[in-house]
Amino acid sequence: MTMKLVRHHETMVALLKEATVQKGTTLIEIGVTISILGLMAGLTFPRFGSYRDRVAVDAATSSTLSLLATARHAALRRATLTAVHFDTTNAIVLVVAGVDTIESRPLHEVHGVVFSTTRDSIAFTPSGLGYGASNTRIIIRRGAAADTIAVSRLGRARR
Repeated sequence: MTMKLVRHHETMVALLKEATVQKGTTLIEIGVTISILGLMAGLTFPRFGSYRDRVAVDAATSSTLSLLATARHAALRRATLTAVHFDTTNAIVLVVAGVDTIESRPLHEVHGVVFSTTRDSIAFTPSGLGYGASNTRIIIRRGAAADTIAVSRLGRARR
């Protein structure tokens, strides 16, 4: 009977040792995991930056096209000459009809872009035709991303 008790005791001690051993991760495992995550982040972030630049340029281009359409519609609606002024220093596009400022968009503040143009302003006649718009080019940039808007002689704007 004592032999049985000793074996039972040894079995219980072994079970208790197994039960008290805590399972977890080692410092080496944590280090390897963090290294892998860092490597993946290092490969992903440059792509994310160029993606952000592309999105900002697309948004600024759409905004500028919208302002050109607004100016053309305002010229038709008001039956007056409507001008679009391009401030390339501050990256602001301004739509003016007579003495009224219809709309102003600070593209650099909103989208973080810069732009250059072949003309500092174009106008739309009361009939909606472009005046001084002949082959105007607006180039919008941020980082490596760029987009060009071309305004035809008739005042039509396209990417």
